[in-house]
Amino acid sequence: MMLRQDFVQCHPPIITSSDCEGAGEVFTVAPYAPSTSTSEPANQAKEHDDHFFGSPKYLTVSSQLHLEALAQSVNKVWTLSPTFRAEKSDTARHLSEFYMLEAELAFVDDLQVVMNVVEDLLRAVATELQSSVVGQELLESRARDHSTESASLSRDALAQRWQGLIDGPWPRITYEAALQHLNDAVKQGKAAFEFAPGHEDGLQTEHERYLAESLGRSGPVFVTDYPRNIKPFYMAPSADLQAEGQTPSTVACFDLLVPELCELVGGSMREHRLPELLKSMQDHGLPTQGMGETESEVARGSLQWYVDLRRYGSVPHGGFGLGFDRLLCYLSGVSNIRDVVSFPRWHKRCDC
Repeated sequence: MMLRQDFVQCHPPIITSSDCEGAGEVFTVAPYAPSTSTSEPANQAKEHDDHFFGSPKYLTVSSQLHLEALAQSVNKVWTLSPTFRAEKSDTARHLSEFYMLEAELAFVDDLQVVMNVVEDLLRAVATELQSSVVGQELLESRARDHSTESASLSRDALAQRWQGLIDGPWPRITYEAALQHLNDAVKQGKAAFEFAPGHEDGLQTEHERYLAESLGRSGPVFVTDYPRNIKPFYMAPSADLQAEGQTPSTVACFDLLVPELCELVGGSMREHRLPELLKSMQDHGLPTQGMGETESEVARGSLQWYVDLRRYGSVPHGGFGLGFDRLLCYLSGVSNIRDVVSFPRWHKRCDC
């Protein structure tokens, strides 16, 4: 699928200098330093020494920033690589180490184009799986094992899940419209939520689940144009309001929600203009000192190289990240992401 659409596979680094999501949930990389005294714990003997790379470095939380750089040269790029999040979430959908399929497209100025790529990709995967030998074996195993595994999907439910990915087009709804849909459901007694839907609070898992099941029915639904202040700094403003000369309070982004599993893919248009990017970084509390518009103002910083991509020439572009292990869960009918990973790691569990 990616080759047919002229995407070039890339291999971005695992060790990075920044947290592109801005959530602070990163693993720090440091060399092992044996203790030089009996009273000093191992790995603390050189705590005052220089960092191995000269400054703190981290395991990547996303390859997006590096893919953006590569896309400026070869137009369309993608990767399937490990990702690390120091989240303490203990759910059936979260891991501390997982795989992400990420892609970036240069010379794209419409979020709809990025969503079309995601929809075409997942539809192609589901179509091929449905007609494959592996797909038939999965359905047969669901029919055989469902009677003894109460948490697993039945054969018919799994087949319907695949068909939901194949049927289309998938609904696309703005964040504001999604909130209205949730609030209407509460008023009409169709749903009750532990957390009330709120504009500045984002969508909780229970909200995403209801949206996917009520709007997507047996298939996915795109939710677009989230508030700027609850999304990362690199997202471009929503195009419609920008074209009308207004200052958008939302960004051109989307989350793809699927029934039961909830969020599967997230993507956005990237801010490619230097002044607007610097302003967004400031609004999100990121350091921008020494990252001005002229070369004389440049100073070293963890995002300096990323800012320089805009300083020395950039083009409109967008991209997405797909949780690959979550996709395996969804396609196989497995209820827990840990069961589709050979050596799962999560908070306080990394045994081998």
